[in-house]
Amino acid sequence: MIQTDQNPNRTRRLERTLGDWMRARLPFAVAEFVMFTLKQGWAAIFGILLLGGLLISDRIWQPDWALARYDALLLYALGLQVLFLAAGMESWREVRVILLFHLTGTVMEIFKVDAGSWAYPGDGLVKLWGVPLFSGFMYASVGSYMARVIRLFDMRFAPYPPLWLATCLAVAIYVNFFSHHFLPDIRLALFVATVVIFIRTRIWFYIGGQAYWMPLPLAAFLSSFFLWVAENVGTRTRTWLYAGQDSDQWVSIAKMGSWYLLLYVSFVTVTLVVRDALSHTPYRPVTPTDVRRSPASATPPPEVQ
Repeated sequence: MIQTDQNPNRTRRLERTLGDWMRARLPFAVAEFVMFTLKQGWAAIFGILLLGGLLISDRIWQPDWALARYDALLLYALGLQVLFLAAGMESWREVRVILLFHLTGTVMEIFKVDAGSWAYPGDGLVKLWGVPLFSGFMYASVGSYMARVIRLFDMRFAPYPPLWLATCLAVAIYVNFFSHHFLPDIRLALFVATVVIFIRTRIWFYIGGQAYWMPLPLAAFLSSFFLWVAENVGTRTRTWLYAGQDSDQWVSIAKMGSWYLLLYVSFVTVTLVVRDALSHTPYRPVTPTDVRRSPASATPPPEVQ
């Protein structure tokens, strides 16, 4: 059984109240889309607040201030993490996932900056080999989003491929981000592998008791677009810049492909901890009428078949 929040009754009551209010005033499809968007935004709140910090600090920061912008962003990100834990918005289980994202992301950042793929042009005391430590929180925000979105939408992934196969794919993708600097780049084969391995996997999710599904590769593609948008926020604020790029230039659309692949690494990382969302057999959702007979606060999360 998947917990939907640190306080599931509170979250379910709020969703039910807001959803019922909109469904009484809007066409059903429009109300469901609005609820989907709001829940997605709430799931991504860590990343949204982090991007807000990039935008605001870029506007107000002065080069003669005693505290460097990168160091201030690190303190800001740490403060957000403490706030999320104190408010019950994240569990300690999810913090372990986020820490893993932070470590693997920082390792990649150090390697890529050293290889000249991108750079952090600002000053900062808390840097490792030219990489400010706050940058790991950009990867951690992806982990935070994935862990929260699984909870908030009562997600099930079914039929999920063998765990060893998904893990091997994630490892191959992560290694290729390093090895393509020295060996042939196999990302085209990896693109094909993501589709072949996950083409049957549906992401089942719930909005107000109604079950919907989306193919996992399609969800990864759509998510990669929003991450590409976030990349442009980072470069427009000169938080980081790719090799040969000016801050007024758009990030290459090819970076969407990199994020598409990296999302599989992220997804497998989360599901190594959140195993209860996976089913190796097809999933049969609870019918909407069965769910809606009782208040949202009393509705148990549907079980994996």
